[in-house]
Amino acid sequence: MSKRRRRRGRNQISIYGALLLLVVGIIGGLGSQGNPTARKVTETASSLVGQVAGNDSASYATSAPKQSVATKALAEQKYTGTQIVAVNHNKPTFTTAELSTKRGAWATYANLDSLNRVTTANALLSKSTMPTAKREPLYVNPTGWKNKPYTVNGKRGYLYNRSHLIGYQLTGQNNNLKNLMTGTRSLNDPGMTAYENPVASYLKSHPGDYVRYQVQPVFRGNELVARGVHMQAKSVGSAGISYNVYIFNIQAGIKINYSTGASQLGNPAASF
Repeated sequence: MSKRRRRRGRNQISIYGALLLLVVGIIGGLGSQGNPTARKVTETASSLVGQVAGNDSASYATSAPKQSVATKALAEQKYTGTQIVAVNHNKPTFTTAELSTKRGAWATYANLDSLNRVTTANALLSKSTMPTAKREPLYVNPTGWKNKPYTVNGKRGYLYNRSHLIGYQLTGQNNNLKNLMTGTRSLNDPGMTAYENPVASYLKSHPGDYVRYQVQPVFRGNELVARGVHMQAKSVGSAGISYNVYIFNIQAGIKINYSTGASQLGNPAASF
């Protein structure tokens, strides 16, 4: 299963004190109340059932990347029934330099880590980065890929999708291991696609504009399945696109072993 075109496969006391304040600030900024779209998507997701550059995916980093304090805070978040929450009051954190358009449009996909896990994808999107060819089927398996079907509330579907970090409709990257993760159906759609589709629509209707885009899978320790994804986007030169959200990688009615990718019927919150 995969994303379709429209749907969509971080003196000692002072240091510790600063880190603590940063973590508190990040957690204090989490909450779906700052994002009406997030609330709507979460309600939809809870009703669903268990459903360029950097294409040299054989290269690997020598060790797992160190997580920032902010990313660690996200990794330790508890899922309590709301799949999508705002980060930093839904305001993206890109610097002025990161919003520069001097290079024109671009996309980069960081190397896999020492556990072969996908890391972070970054892009400055424009209409020129969007593909014109039809997407081909996905066949590569990201870490934790132990897929199987479930029947929940009378509906049957596979638990996992091969989820793109940056959706195919935005950069045309498909069977690129640096851009794919094991994601639940509800993470993939409606979760991530609810934030990808507005970007695609904006780029189509504003062919001369750019959107700075970043998607980071958030892992806890050495687990093979991400606990969620951190998505940020901001249009450059206008107020058309702006969000900063965290989407839990869960599926209603299914309990996931994030260390291995194994799963069983149960309460997803029990895995947190």
